[in-house]
Amino acid sequence: MATRGTRSEKVRRIFNQFDSNHDGGLNREEMASLVGAVNPRVKFSDEQINAILDEVFRTYAEFIDGERGLTYEGLLRTYDDGAGDVDRDFDALALDINAADDEEGSKAPVPVSEASSSSIVDERMAVESQKKQRTAAWAVSPNHGIVFDDTWKIVDDLEILIKRLKLKQAKDGKVKGENFDAYSDAGWSRELGPSTEISEKRVVWDESGHDYAVFVKEVAGLRSRADSARSREEAFDGQMAIGRVLYEHQLFKEALISFKRACELQPVDVRPHFRAGNCYYVLGRYKEAKEEFLLALEAAEAGGNQWAYLLPQIYVNLGISLEGEGMVLSACEYYREAAILCPTHFRALKLLGSALFGVGEYRAAVKALEEAIFMKPDYADAHCDLASALHAMGEDERAIEVFQKAIDLKPGHIDALYNLGGLYMDLGRFQRASEMYTRVLAVWPNHWRAQLNKAVSLLGAGENEEAKRALKEALKMTNRVELHDAISHLKQLQKKKNKPNGAIPGESPFVIVEPTKFKTVGEKTTVRQELASALQIRALQKVARLNRCNVELLKKEMSERDVPVSYSGSGVPEKSIRKPNLEEILRKLLIFLKPDTFQGAVKAINERILSVLDENGSGRLDLGMFYAILAPICGGPSERRKRIAFDALLWRPMNEGGANLKKVDAVRYIKLLRAIYVPSHGSSELMELHGDVDTSMVSFSEFLVMFDDPDWGFGIMPILVKLETGDRNRHGKTMCSVCRYPIIGSRFKEIKSHFNLCNQCYSEGKVPSTFKQEEYRFKEYGNESETMKDKCTCF
Repeated sequence: MATRGTRSEKVRRIFNQFDSNHDGGLNREEMASLVGAVNPRVKFSDEQINAILDEVFRTYAEFIDGERGLTYEGLLRTYDDGAGDVDRDFDALALDINAADDEEGSKAPVPVSEASSSSIVDERMAVESQKKQRTAAWAVSPNHGIVFDDTWKIVDDLEILIKRLKLKQAKDGKVKGENFDAYSDAGWSRELGPSTEISEKRVVWDESGHDYAVFVKEVAGLRSRADSARSREEAFDGQMAIGRVLYEHQLFKEALISFKRACELQPVDVRPHFRAGNCYYVLGRYKEAKEEFLLALEAAEAGGNQWAYLLPQIYVNLGISLEGEGMVLSACEYYREAAILCPTHFRALKLLGSALFGVGEYRAAVKALEEAIFMKPDYADAHCDLASALHAMGEDERAIEVFQKAIDLKPGHIDALYNLGGLYMDLGRFQRASEMYTRVLAVWPNHWRAQLNKAVSLLGAGENEEAKRALKEALKMTNRVELHDAISHLKQLQKKKNKPNGAIPGESPFVIVEPTKFKTVGEKTTVRQELASALQIRALQKVARLNRCNVELLKKEMSERDVPVSYSGSGVPEKSIRKPNLEEILRKLLIFLKPDTFQGAVKAINERILSVLDENGSGRLDLGMFYAILAPICGGPSERRKRIAFDALLWRPMNEGGANLKKVDAVRYIKLLRAIYVPSHGSSELMELHGDVDTSMVSFSEFLVMFDDPDWGFGIMPILVKLETGDRNRHGKTMCSVCRYPIIGSRFKEIKSHFNLCNQCYSEGKVPSTFKQEEYRFKEYGNESETMKDKCTCF
């Protein structure tokens, strides 16, 4: 048995390289040289260097030997704690593990393995001559490297098999490379992963041909050789090495087979679970990846200090796999753990910031992303997400600067270019926006959203012919209904331009009229202010897809889920739950959503509902109150929604077991409901709630009276139900007289001037500037049949 260098040997060589005065310690000047040398692409300021050194010398004070500085044992401990990556630093310094050492003398060369497979003997010499270049950095570390000589023979044979396959597929033109440089870095931990995973091109192998089938069969033979080793440890070593080589060459399915076999051989070892998780993630199997990372985490925590330095990497990759499932709140928890265990883990901080941005917690996101950039100033993805968070907070000028920095660092950064285009659109700088979308399309020609946004920005810049061409190009890429509506809109604008209808040149096409001048005709016509509030709730429903979640599922969750009672902060017994656990419940309720759509749903719910329910920022929520708040906007008959809201309030510990509800709880619920869904009224009402000591009880029928009250309850619900059932109704070719888009949903017709408004323009009080009246009287039509009935009645 032989090893090819050890972790401690690498640290010793790094230490000796920078101990320039040979006094057995690294003083501040020598440590500064080390930090700069292992981060050649980073230009640290003196302030940054001093901050890093202060942290190191304070954290590892027990290893500081007076003026000499940090001892070798101290440097080794920093690497053991995950403060640096030994293999990466060793490679960055271009050191050689087998080079002669000044103190130890020259080392004997490592013996070369003999051929172990007659089918590949002829290619052995060529491989041996390149062994030094071919041996990856991972192979020389005792924690995750090759231990047994026979394993090296298997690795050599496997390298030859892969080389053969590559040559055959390249000859047939079957090996494809996909450039992933344009996309945001997922922040994958490089520890225990290939150095090529982030920056290099992705290779796509053709798995359908005869050559690949032969290769798979030959790899199975190598696995059998590994399994027939003299000991379980040697078999494990062989399977892990096979998996690592296959993974390096992006043969992920085959690598996974070896890692899973290694899991069987040593179930409590961290490494095979970690690597199997990596494979599952790359293959898009996020649930299995999460399960493997949880097993790795369990093994690492049970193994004591042996795997302590790997815990941050496990937390990071576990978080990434959870994000793959759309579970961003849960991912935040693991990114935080990684950042706490390893404060210099800039990638964990970037991922934490990006995840916080993804759930709408912008201030916390900015803080985490700024920390990541402080540690790694050339981190383009962190700049991009920081700029997005700043834009969300309204700091647009600073956001433009940060987006530009991301683009300077990575000129083909699609996310930065696309998001900067959106920012320019929001600011009305349409020409600059169209330039950004053009650059996106140069990198990703089939990006239909960029093509559509380019058309809209050209329209805003007044370049109608160019906009029309861009729209047609977008239509070739996708046949979505939004594009057909956009083309109709463009045609209407051109008609209006040709026939001004008496509009004064330079005047705005519409004016906003105060609410008192909007009158309704007929009992069925919705009041403008109530429609505006209902449209906001409907928008939340659409983003969160809650109308597709039947309210009966809430009832089922309450009956099946056992939530312990706690007294968290308020002193009142509550069935409280942490946000990540609440996210798991939401995932179950919205199981039909794809991960990215679910992430958008959680963001909307977090911003609109959880932010109000978690008023003290504890991260814990009253689950019964959450169910009650959610019930009115779920799917199902409106009466069932109200009943289940009442049942959810009864489910809370202070009311459990009874048929009636405390009036104080019912009042608090109604006011919370209004604060969340009708914020223009509800916030001030919520402030009045404190100090209420009413101890009376209310029945369900009394609760309904409170709920349906148009002034103090949630009387807006019938309007919401009307929007749910009719917001896909089209009115033939009838266009809104203000926005010029086809009317979908209700149509509001002005009785005197006979112009039509869509839901949105009516709710905002917009009327065409050509129709100036003292007051406007509107009648609402839900569909074309109602319009026809009205015409017949008139005749």
